[in-house]
Amino acid sequence: MRFIRKPLCATRSICSQPPNSSYNLMAIQNLTSSSSSNCNVAVNQDGGDDDDRLCSEPQGEPEGETAHLDGLPAPNPNGYLSRESRIERAWAHWKKLGQPKFIVAPMVDNSELPFRMLCRKYGAQAAYTPMLHSRIFTETEKYRSQEFTTCKEDRPLFVQFCANDPDILLEAARRVEPYCDYVDINLGCPQRIARRGNYGAFLMDNLPLVKSMVEKLANNLSVPVSCKIRLFANFEDTINYAKMLEDAGCALLAVHGRTRDEKDGKKFRANWSAIKAVRDVMRIPVLANGNIRYMEDVQSCLEETGVEGVLSAESLLENPALFAGYRTVKWVSGSDDICVDGKLDQADLLVEYLKFCESYPVPWRMIRSHVHKMLGDWFRVHPTVRDDLNAQSKLTFEFLYDVVNRLRDLGVRIPLYVKDSRVERVSANGFAT
Repeated sequence: MRFIRKPLCATRSICSQPPNSSYNLMAIQNLTSSSSSNCNVAVNQDGGDDDDRLCSEPQGEPEGETAHLDGLPAPNPNGYLSRESRIERAWAHWKKLGQPKFIVAPMVDNSELPFRMLCRKYGAQAAYTPMLHSRIFTETEKYRSQEFTTCKEDRPLFVQFCANDPDILLEAARRVEPYCDYVDINLGCPQRIARRGNYGAFLMDNLPLVKSMVEKLANNLSVPVSCKIRLFANFEDTINYAKMLEDAGCALLAVHGRTRDEKDGKKFRANWSAIKAVRDVMRIPVLANGNIRYMEDVQSCLEETGVEGVLSAESLLENPALFAGYRTVKWVSGSDDICVDGKLDQADLLVEYLKFCESYPVPWRMIRSHVHKMLGDWFRVHPTVRDDLNAQSKLTFEFLYDVVNRLRDLGVRIPLYVKDSRVERVSANGFAT
């Protein structure tokens, strides 16, 4: 089957909010339609290292005036609330959202709107935005309009910021609070760029600052504040850290089961026991992050840790249908499960992703990254196709659809697998049906 690009519909006013319409932050704030970013503009491919790519800051000076907060909801001080009231509100909000269990983790340049929508189609029940830099978000209109887009189907939604200044963080958060379900503080990025910028996991060295940022948002926003953290090397330090965040007003905590120094997820297994220990002492909802390769890992994590939900990151990049029960071939080999061809493959998912991109424009650097992630195994069979992709300084949808067609014509197909349901019935009932 060959894939043909269909023309992209013209952008409509956000007032009508059609199902396939997206809107960026400036359009939201002005309550007018905004022009889509030009999808054919070349994006600088600077070839930076992995740390800069994963936790990158945009370059360049701010363009135009800083957007004002006029028209946004007034602050909603909650400082007078008792601790018990805050905990009750945290649970009431979580239950109102349907208590999502399968969640797309925040990934810089990789958990943007089209990818979130693809994952939601295949079972994700909530999602984080990519990490947004709070200072640049408040200063730069271009950054806001390109890096934060959403649509009415994109809920529940966590908008994540990195920050090291409570006032700047609050200004950034107030710009997005009407259009999300949580404002999340990134306290877990372990990359060198976070060390240089003094944010993410490196704020673990300045807990009074962390506490002040959480309190600032909790006392002034109309939506709950959430935090995503990593483990301290010392067990008691992690427990005390989590309790401090809860006392400061955090309404939901996501725990990555690795320390700041354990950056390589393939080398270091996430510590589910530590996540369980945090869950056991917390009175607010807790999410787990780490070691999620396919759906059976999700169930195991929920059972072993007792958390309310599970985040997946790298595994979703290769297989956005993970939460629908599909797994890649590398997680079939050596498994005790008997799996069969799920009649879906990564090229099918890429085509669906590209169609979402045509409806919800995003920078080409994000699209390029997803093409490499989803077709990585296919490119290893025919590296010349990958080389042709890398040689393209300016991408088009026609070119990317042709990449899929070329691989199909070359006879490449690596299916995604699902567990054989007949085997499950034998296990459950004791006899075949």
